[in-house]
Amino acid sequence: MNININCRQLRLTNAIRTYVEEKVSKANKYLGNILRAQVVLSVEKRSTQAEIVVHTAGHTFRALAQAGDLYAAIDLASDKLDHQLKKFKERRRDLHKGTSAGETYFESIPAQPLVRISVIKQVAMKPMSADEAALEMDRMGFNFWMFHDSDSGQVSVIYRRQDESYGLLLPARK
Repeated sequence: MNININCRQLRLTNAIRTYVEEKVSKANKYLGNILRAQVVLSVEKRSTQAEIVVHTAGHTFRALAQAGDLYAAIDLASDKLDHQLKKFKERRRDLHKGTSAGETYFESIPAQPLVRISVIKQVAMKPMSADEAALEMDRMGFNFWMFHDSDSGQVSVIYRRQDESYGLLLPARK
């Protein structure tokens, strides 16, 4: 990969060059077809800015970060770029998952997005009150708990709200 480093109001030292090359070369672990990278480092009154632009076949990724220290700005920009590349790689992998050699790219995209369920658990529901369910939910460390309501005889869900209060979901009566 060809890395071009430009500095504004700053002199490029070997230490900075080595650090930038090390950080930018991490992008290769996400995408192997990186053609070139451009890094612009600049110093303004009280902050430094690092911009990293990575060019691949068909895509360009850009990360810009500001910090009080030059190395911190490079770290932030590198982390942003790594996040973008990782997200792009996962999205591309998910789109192409399950396609055979004869299928085209457009045939593999569903008309509506599918829900991805990663874990299925079966839970034994013993009859309990909403107060007991809240205590059980807190004991287990969950944000919600499904239980068989001993008062109504129906399946209910208790959940923790953002204001640390509790909410209760009951089935609608017809």
